[in-house]
Amino acid sequence: MEYRRLGKSGLQVSALSFGSWLTFGNQITDKVADELMGVAYDAGVNFFDNAEGYAEGKSEMVMGKILKAQKWERDTFVVSSKVFFGAERKGPNQMGLSRKHVIEACNAALQRLQVDYLDLYFCHRPDKNTPIEETVFAMNTLLQQGKIMYWGTSEWSASEIMEAISVSKQNHLIGPTMEQPQYNLIERNKLENEYLHLFKNHGLGTTIWSPLASGLLSGKFTKGDTKNTRLELKGMDWLKDRVMAEEKMKKVIELQKLADKMNLPLAKLSLAWCLKNPNVSTMILGASKVEQLRENLTVLEVVPLLTDKVMGKIDEIMGTKPELPAF
Repeated sequence: MEYRRLGKSGLQVSALSFGSWLTFGNQITDKVADELMGVAYDAGVNFFDNAEGYAEGKSEMVMGKILKAQKWERDTFVVSSKVFFGAERKGPNQMGLSRKHVIEACNAALQRLQVDYLDLYFCHRPDKNTPIEETVFAMNTLLQQGKIMYWGTSEWSASEIMEAISVSKQNHLIGPTMEQPQYNLIERNKLENEYLHLFKNHGLGTTIWSPLASGLLSGKFTKGDTKNTRLELKGMDWLKDRVMAEEKMKKVIELQKLADKMNLPLAKLSLAWCLKNPNVSTMILGASKVEQLRENLTVLEVVPLLTDKVMGKIDEIMGTKPELPAF
């Protein structure tokens, strides 16, 4: 396993991490969840990602039971939660980023995960109804109480993150350390364009999600077959339509041909491509089957095969590289 600093912080996170979105407490049994976390941990994964909104809190409960049963030393793993969408109850003060919900949600996550503190705590989305200053102060309170070690954002714009950093500096508080954006061969703009000054000037770390674009880049869908995938889960019609868009599928089919020429699974080519970006601190893997996770955990072996020539060919096929503004 390779370990990378989380931005400018001193925290070391495994380049490959493991997340529970859509699987824990929903798609897979608790026994499979236990096996998956064990396989990941044994392979050197030290970061496990979760959120209050995953399966309305059930995902954290499943992960908490596993962490307790495994009895791993607390200093050998990093665990996260995210606040915004609420857990099971969705009342007016049970969602969003108000001081009340941020602090109460943290306490609830600690109970569900059965840990004394969260290593990483994310604002899962920006909250247009709460001043960023209020959220920054709430996060700083949790840091002072020792309930969280680092805080960050997920799917915030660069300007929103900059405002949080500015508020922190003006008030001598600890600002956001990391952002969790979607990053893959389809969605590239934030990491390769919008956030560049945050990486350069503020040392922002990233914990990227959906490196396989919800399975589009996994190789499963090049024939349009979604059977036994997350796209067939109840309520996932919106995701299926987005993932299976005709124009995207054409590009992925061409990418599959390149992967075949390199004698690589499309998934591993796509995952290795993400890891080539030096601004990726860790890449969150999701899995519903042990063999699938074992395979993807070997992706670091593939990264050296992605030469400049191969990377250029990938850009040519996908046509998704952001155009940077001319200065």
